[in-house]
Amino acid sequence: MQPFIFGGYKRFLLSIKCLLLIHLTALIILSFFRLVLFFSASYQLSDEMSIMLIAQAFVRGIWFDNVIGCYILLLPLTIVSISALFSYYGKVLWKGINIYFSIFYFVVFLITTVNIPYFNYFFKIINSSISNWFGYVNTTAGMVFGEISYYPFFVVFLFAIGVFIWRMSIFIRRNQQQLQQQLPYKHIYERVFVVITMVVCIGLCLFGIRGRTGYNPIKVSAAYYCTDPFLNQLGINPVFNLLNSMLDDNRKENQHLSLISNEEAIENVQRLLGRKGMDGISPIAREVTPSDSLCRPNIVLIFMESMSAQLMKRFGQEKSLTPFLDSLYSQSLGFPHFYSSGIHTNHGLYSTLYSFPTIMKRNAMKGSVIPIYSGLPTVLKENGYQTMFFMTSESQYDNMNAFFRTNGFDEIFSQENYPTEKVVNGFGVQDDYLYEYALGQLNEKSKAEKPFFAVLLSVSNHPPYVIPPYFELRNENREDQIVEYADWAIRKFMTEAATQNWYKNTIFVLLGDHGKMVGNADCEMPQSYNHIPLMIYAAPGSLCSDRVFAKEEEALGGQVDVAATLLGILNVKYVQNNFGVDLRKEKRPCMFFTADNMIGARNDSYFYIYSPENKQEFLYVTENGRLRQTKNQIMRDSLKNYVFSMLQATENLTEQQLTTDKNHKNR
Repeated sequence: MQPFIFGGYKRFLLSIKCLLLIHLTALIILSFFRLVLFFSASYQLSDEMSIMLIAQAFVRGIWFDNVIGCYILLLPLTIVSISALFSYYGKVLWKGINIYFSIFYFVVFLITTVNIPYFNYFFKIINSSISNWFGYVNTTAGMVFGEISYYPFFVVFLFAIGVFIWRMSIFIRRNQQQLQQQLPYKHIYERVFVVITMVVCIGLCLFGIRGRTGYNPIKVSAAYYCTDPFLNQLGINPVFNLLNSMLDDNRKENQHLSLISNEEAIENVQRLLGRKGMDGISPIAREVTPSDSLCRPNIVLIFMESMSAQLMKRFGQEKSLTPFLDSLYSQSLGFPHFYSSGIHTNHGLYSTLYSFPTIMKRNAMKGSVIPIYSGLPTVLKENGYQTMFFMTSESQYDNMNAFFRTNGFDEIFSQENYPTEKVVNGFGVQDDYLYEYALGQLNEKSKAEKPFFAVLLSVSNHPPYVIPPYFELRNENREDQIVEYADWAIRKFMTEAATQNWYKNTIFVLLGDHGKMVGNADCEMPQSYNHIPLMIYAAPGSLCSDRVFAKEEEALGGQVDVAATLLGILNVKYVQNNFGVDLRKEKRPCMFFTADNMIGARNDSYFYIYSPENKQEFLYVTENGRLRQTKNQIMRDSLKNYVFSMLQATENLTEQQLTTDKNHKNR
């Protein structure tokens, strides 16, 4: 008697086998992508990492990859199972399955490919912060396709999708040949076994989607298993992380930051900043009334793209990448313990100019309802300054034109103002042309009786790197070359500015908009991304030069403190309604900042990190210049209370500000 496994039931098993082979092929290719990521960023590994620890990251990676694979597998598995009950295995069915898998894995492999350069740049698995780029198709395309170092990864993508489609076609063709050799159902029990097997297979697929037993399904925290921040992220599937971060952003409980209660946060901030608040303004507002006389020099503030402090010799860089900046820093009022608010340009601009912290991934400037802030440009404008902003790209980028014109800037100079032949990529013109153009405008503004406040936003130290042929290279590494060029462009600007009549009546402020990955990641939130230089330089003999000495202030500070410090130097009287402090006179116990999905607080010795998404926290102590994890509960609670209070108060006050503006506009 022929065993029951033959015939109709075996046709179903052959179809299930074909689907599983496709699923397994996808997992192998995703592991291959993980291997590419590993080798491209292996320099981030701690010295003491063993083969077994590395292998665990790949095993956990298969675990996460299987979750995404099971999501994709569920629909064809269900359709094939239902079709099997009716003994249908036609070409239309399998052609549809071929197209289905091809489309979904094209997207999965593409996201996984993009994640490799994204991770190497941000030291983070790709997440919902990329949505900030969706509105700038031309700029984003120019960044991706204009940077030649990304090309090998897209070759890997084309190879991977090609291999997947080729192997899948073989499996499907072979399956169809084998199906033709099997007889249809002969007994009712064969259909019963199909139903049982279908339930088991779909149940296993749903379990694969869930990822684990227990109350909660799999979460990103399952990838964390050791003390190495690179290996802890290596196992996370990029598609899983991207989808989950997007879902987290849209959950009602996550659209409002909930670290501590708003009341507790405001009380803590009032105590920590020594503020009593002002009725009708805000609970952290205060009136700043200097005892000395006002001085009004010109002010030129330069945001240096991706300028991490670790790129400068003063902060430990072995190569001579920034000889001019190092020289200028030694002649300036410098701040060695200074941090950016976030890791994106919009964060640096917003916090530096308006002294409000940024909240992780949010772009506070992009809303259709533009809140009105009192900040550095508005206060200076009220004190008779001409205010202008120079950028390399289109003025619509990150809603800068609308936001800045609403909040204190008279003029915005952007790509629309520059000759077409000077535009080199999606980010517009190069640094040296931006500075050249700005210099001409400043010469014109200097003819007026009023002083000027000019902000210059550079971009060259951001992929795609474009180095002009007339710049003489010293290093072979492209990452080093672009930093050299950025330093040279600033030197050229400052040298030419020194020949202008307005130079001796000008204060120059230079800082990074944020940092970048330099060397190895030292923790889950690499400090090179937030640790940036700040230097305030006054030409000898200029107004206020007696208040800007060539010295280092050891105070901990951040971009939110730039306005208060600069206005303190000028002795401006104003109502301060923000989180900044004058770093020459006030001391913070620690500085706080964010990096997309992480928040951190840093003092002289300790570094606290918290992930609101995963509810994970880390505490490091600095020993011999390196970070080591520790369990100092008192220090952890102190740093945690500071950063939680500052960010929660920011959330509360910005929401009140936005609500007030909405009500005002609706009247």
